[in-house]
Amino acid sequence: MNILITGGAGFIGSNLVRWMLQKHPDNLIVNVDKLTYAGNLENLEDCEQLPNYRFVRGDIADGGLIKSVFQEYRFDVVINCAAESHVDRSIVGSSEFARTNIVGTNVLLELAKEFSLKKFVQVSTDEVYGSLGATGKFTENTPIHPNSPYSASKAAADFLALSYHHTFGIPVVVTRCSNNYGPFQFPEKLIPLMIANAMQDKKLPVYGDGLNVRDWIHVEDHCEAIDTVAQRGKEGELYNVGGNSERANIDVVKLVLRYLGKPESLISFVRDRLGHDRRYAIDSSKIQRDLGWKPRRVFEHGLEETVKWYVSNSGWWKRIISGEYQEYYKKMYEER
Repeated sequence: MNILITGGAGFIGSNLVRWMLQKHPDNLIVNVDKLTYAGNLENLEDCEQLPNYRFVRGDIADGGLIKSVFQEYRFDVVINCAAESHVDRSIVGSSEFARTNIVGTNVLLELAKEFSLKKFVQVSTDEVYGSLGATGKFTENTPIHPNSPYSASKAAADFLALSYHHTFGIPVVVTRCSNNYGPFQFPEKLIPLMIANAMQDKKLPVYGDGLNVRDWIHVEDHCEAIDTVAQRGKEGELYNVGGNSERANIDVVKLVLRYLGKPESLISFVRDRLGHDRRYAIDSSKIQRDLGWKPRRVFEHGLEETVKWYVSNSGWWKRIISGEYQEYYKKMYEER
């Protein structure tokens, strides 16, 4: 099969590209990425020479360009990972979130209507459900209540995708996942930021009282779930994907410090994020029951592996922090 993965130079996307290349070597994997600040070709250096991998630099909201890619490769499956995803950035300015997450998804769906697809997987987030109280978990039937411009744009994209299934019969499936962690995560997100700061003996900024709770899942477990849904997910359905690993942010930060042998005195509590959701927790019993997927990694073991990866690959995140990665890979791309 020919498979399009959008946003494949980002964190989840690059891990998914690598997963699909390893698990399905007979498939052609085409990665379309705009290469914004969060897109990094270094994430996929080891894949560039593989015969079943192609990279196309492009914006999914550019209908003409994306149509030409569809015409060239005649995709069987589209997995839409492309997204502006950082909540803080959406609070400062939301226009790029609307363009990529909503308009870009619409472009892909219009092309899915024109070209025959076997599956369209819309990769979304549990943040569309809003915030939980002290008890309960998000199910696929939980009402949508996004609380940030980011999550609102993803909710809109989900509804748009499902409407194309209902109205036009497009074989859409939506996944909503909890917080990911693992290698190649951009160091503005909690876990890589804490690791990088701790390694440099800098203060670790923790929002509010640090008691906001998230359900953490290793990115490779998420990739396996996406692959499973792409193969066996029922059209028109939603599947929640979680790691069964609820942790308060402060506990995650303290664990990072313990693995690095750094003191908790590096923690610095800062003013809370605007509209900060208190708790997320995923009920992923549907995908486990219907499709046989379940998370494989215990959080503590997965986090320790992740810390070791960032220690061993300090050059990767240092090039991101300095901005060097953008100039180097922009030049490399333009010279091709």
